[in-house]
Amino acid sequence: MSKHTLALTAALLLGAGALVAVPAAPVHAAEANVKCHLTFSLSGWSILYKHAEGSGTVRCENGQQAEVKIVMIGGGLTAGKYRIDHGTGDITHVRGIDDVFGDYAQAGAEAGVVKSGTAQVLTKGTTSLALAGHGEGINLGVSVGKFTISHR
Repeated sequence: MSKHTLALTAALLLGAGALVAVPAAPVHAAEANVKCHLTFSLSGWSILYKHAEGSGTVRCENGQQAEVKIVMIGGGLTAGKYRIDHGTGDITHVRGIDDVFGDYAQAGAEAGVVKSGTAQVLTKGTTSLALAGHGEGINLGVSVGKFTISHR
């Protein structure tokens, strides 16, 4: 090897080593300790297939808020028509309001005639949504599906 090639190779190796040796600044994900609260109204029906739509507002402890659309779809052995007014939900394990949006897994057994109440816990990864509400209608059965929160 010539002196010139040897010097060039050494310079390249030292330069590459310097790039590798520089420690990167640690990256910390924001902690998912923000809590958000959902208020909503929802109405729907089911005959084997379950469909409901509604709207609401999400307010987070960090001051963020958004008007939202809610869609619930699923299937199972269900039948009925129902409406939930003044529903509430507590959303935990989020970093901010953007973590609220998306599809939550839903499964439940419903039994209600005229005036009824509901309580469910839904999940989306590590995010939990605890729903409660009361309303009117007739609904009977067992179903699985998804509960979607999106921007209105």
